Amino acid sequence: MSRDQPSATSARAERDRVADALRARIDSGELRPGDSLPTQKALMDEFAVERGVVRKALALLKSEHRLADVGRGSPPTVAEPTARRAGASSLTADVELAERLDVAFQATDVTLDVFGLTTETLNSAIAPTLMAIRAGRIAPRSVTCRIMVPSPEAHLALPFLIDDPADPRPLQRLNRLIELHTRAFAHGMQYLGERGLVEELSVEVRGVPLTPTTKLYVLNGNEALTGFYEVVRNSVPAPFSEDHMDIYDVLGLNSHLFRYSAGSDSRGKSDVDFVEHSRTWFESMWKTIAKPYPFTSQASTA
Repeated sequence: MSRDQPSATSARAERDRVADALRARIDSGELRPGDSLPTQKALMDEFAVERGVVRKALALLKSEHRLADVGRGSPPTVAEPTARRAGASSLTADVELAERLDVAFQATDVTLDVFGLTTETLNSAIAPTLMAIRAGRIAPRSVTCRIMVPSPEAHLALPFLIDDPADPRPLQRLNRLIELHTRAFAHGMQYLGERGLVEELSVEVRGVPLTPTTKLYVLNGNEALTGFYEVVRNSVPAPFSEDHMDIYDVLGLNSHLFRYSAGSDSRGKSDVDFVEHSRTWFESMWKTIAKPYPFTSQASTA
């Protein structure tokens, strides 16, 4: 297949397309820590791009600590989850959530209700659990996941361009990240059903016209974890451009999660009440203003 020499803008777009696809495979658990990626030639053929595009995509994933051994003459390998969290506190959101998901998925029937901005933390945290199921170390009979994220039609308070709050590009970037991460999560879960590793599986994503300032995870109806998003000044790449945007952004991957339990390890009535009200709040949103998320392609996550 012949390939035209790409412009700088199209090269960045192609790099992002390749990196996004590989990132989704890593975050969903399709590619596990220690697995080798396909050769650069195989990736060139799969995505119909030049070798330089593949190299830039791999370098980007290495900078995110998702890949190891890039540029050493053999295909890079998927980095260990601990490497992806290098420098983070042991109590960051992805670490805390990973520990609680591991416990929750040891139940026979698992339920997971999530409200957040992009599900990036969830994708990072769920990977060890997906690998444990694939390895047969845990074997839930059923898994039901309900995900609520901002709707792409919503007029969100954040993020926005500092010099021009009306510029639509920061929200366009956010919507792209939401779709990327929610699809990756759904793909990882659906893989379990397709391989017969989970007997009953349901994953549903709905959008709400809200700007999340906190994230919420309700596990098996008897445990709730919540954390705050931090508003920060951030410089991010503009979509399909060499430019960068200075925006007010919201970050939550390294935030702390506060845990409440209605089970045997509950600290008392305040814990039980928080879990109950978290469930009630989620149900009220899910059954009223939450609508099926309008993904941009035909693939379904239901």
